[in-house]
Amino acid sequence: MHFNNQFIQKAQHFIPLKIISTGVALPDGKLTSDELDQKLNKPHGYTLKRSGIEYRYHADYQLNQADLAAQALNDALARHHIAADSIDLLICASALKVQALPYCAAHILQASNLPDKTATLDVNVSCVSFISALNLAGCLINSGSYQRIAIVSAELASRGLNWEDEESSMIFGDGAACAIVEKGDGQSGILSFLQETHTAGIDLCQIKGGGTRCNLRTGMKDSDFLFHMQGKPLFKLASSLIEPFMTKLMQLSGLQLEDIVTVIPHQASHLSLEHMRKRLKVSQQALIDIYRFRGNQVAASIPSALHEAVITDRFQANHPAMLIGTAAGLTFAGMILLP
Repeated sequence: MHFNNQFIQKAQHFIPLKIISTGVALPDGKLTSDELDQKLNKPHGYTLKRSGIEYRYHADYQLNQADLAAQALNDALARHHIAADSIDLLICASALKVQALPYCAAHILQASNLPDKTATLDVNVSCVSFISALNLAGCLINSGSYQRIAIVSAELASRGLNWEDEESSMIFGDGAACAIVEKGDGQSGILSFLQETHTAGIDLCQIKGGGTRCNLRTGMKDSDFLFHMQGKPLFKLASSLIEPFMTKLMQLSGLQLEDIVTVIPHQASHLSLEHMRKRLKVSQQALIDIYRFRGNQVAASIPSALHEAVITDRFQANHPAMLIGTAAGLTFAGMILLP
């Protein structure tokens, strides 16, 4: 308790919040790197060496994204025996949509066991959607608008893979994760939150189709609905901007990097995780790395890694944790949490 108060007093804008449960869901289809070698007509071991992934999960074409999200939500409810009718807001924090309209959270509510009149909304900041949604949930709970909020991220990245693009086709996986939050007793919460968007990178990672820009009336081609990424310039730009971003995030928290016990990053790639480990000088135990067995699950990566931290006892009271990631935009988001 003493350490919690010490951390809280250092933060510029502390937001009380308690993560009371987490859950995950994965499709049935497991795709190994050996199988991907065959699909891409590559020699044995090529995909594992280039991607750093042993296996990831890809859904079949019958699985509905909202159903996968509901499975993760139900998992979080069941793990701590939380009543479905105690959730008064459902936030979908996903990058990929079920369809253009209505928004994803409405589809997830329909697929879930939550009461039909439950309030819902979407937060979409691509791969860092969960961090932004968690901050929003903290603000809404402390305003008195809601008491208990479920945040769900569900992605079927395999539906938009461009199999002609070796770099991106090797790294993505499907999955869903959920966190349920409430105000708690004031001894846990958000010590700092920071989000920045640098539009110099807006065209470096994108899916053009699905909105008003590329559609039946404005003109489109099949490739507009596939994922496109310029990995090297994106990594170069992100690397040039991450240092001042991290400095600001830490200043807002009042803590030093050495105070951070657990780092929960976006699982972008094995190279980005290694870069993060070296830059932050964190141990292998401190950095949550599920990439080898999940791949990049887009917005579901961070809450999936959070769940891993929870079930492996690396998300504990008195031990500050960092959520951090980059996303299409180019957007950075980070949060220092006191569990």
